Parts: sequence; structure tokens; C-alpha cells
Amino acid sequence: MSNSVEFIPAGSGDAESIALMSRDFIEVGLRWQWQPERVIHHIRCADSMVLVARTGKRLIGFAIMQFYWEHAHLLLLAVRPSYRRLGLGRRLVEWLEKSARTAGIATVYLEVRTHNQRAQGFYRALGYSDLQRMPGYYQGRESALRMAHDLRVAPGGDGKTEFHVK
Repeated sequence: MSNSVEFIPAGSGDAESIALMSRDFIEVGLRWQWQPERVIHHIRCADSMVLVARTGKRLIGFAIMQFYWEHAHLLLLAVRPSYRRLGLGRRLVEWLEKSARTAGIATVYLEVRTHNQRAQGFYRALGYSDLQRMPGYYQGRESALRMAHDLRVAPGGDGKTEFHVK
């Protein structure tokens, strides 16, 4: 099935679907922060990449990464539940990481809810390491785990970096 999935930069017309997926799959239990206007900002921003996965006209996944001089920040990643565990999330992240490497970026950071063990395991399998626990990170209500991926670690390496939980 994943062979029929197209990975392309998002257009403004994708903003509402992305925002609704964020609300329904990422921001559950929190105030909705990633509304269409904020997504459009990142679609139009030269320092961000909003990547979508679609099958036909249906948007089935997306990722948003913001790029800085020496690091990048994976802001959001979601795949519709019926398309999970097919490698789409991995492909979205790898596409963005390849862009980061091309830009000379050494490290990608992200935050994930501390109770979301499945997501933490997913990111660890991609080479991310636990960096720091951040109490109250999500609207003062939930803690986050900041994770980092050293892009200088060769693919197929042990994936270990110098990052440690504080």
C-alpha cells in the first residue's frame, strides 16, 4: 500500500486537514493550538517544511519541521490511525531529516508527551535519544520529553549520541 503514497510539500489547501489531524491525533486533551492559520504560516515560511503524505487526494499523514542555522525542530508528526504501522511516519521523518542534512544541520530536536511511550519508542527506533524532561511543557498541564537525533551518526550505526536525560 505504501507504494501508492505520495510525499510532497504541503500547499495552503492542506492547512485545514493538517490542523484537524493535529487537533484530533496530537493535541487531544489540550487547547487546540495548531489551527489552520498557524499551519499556513509554516507552509509559507522559508524556514519551515510542511510535508504531507497522501494516497490519491486523501491526506493521510504530515510532518512539520522548522529549520535553524545549526539544528532543526520537528514540530508535529501525525498519521491517520488506519494508515499507522505501515512505515509512513518513518518515511516522513526520514524525508525531513534528509533535507536537514543537505542544509548542513547536525541535530533535530522534538518534544513528546511523557506518557506517550509508543511515540517515544518510535523516535528511539529512528535514532532519537532522550535529552531532557520538561515539566508542564504542554500548556502547563502535561510534561514533555525532549529528544534529539544527531544526524552525523551514520545510518546503520548504533544510533547512540552524547545526549543524556537531565
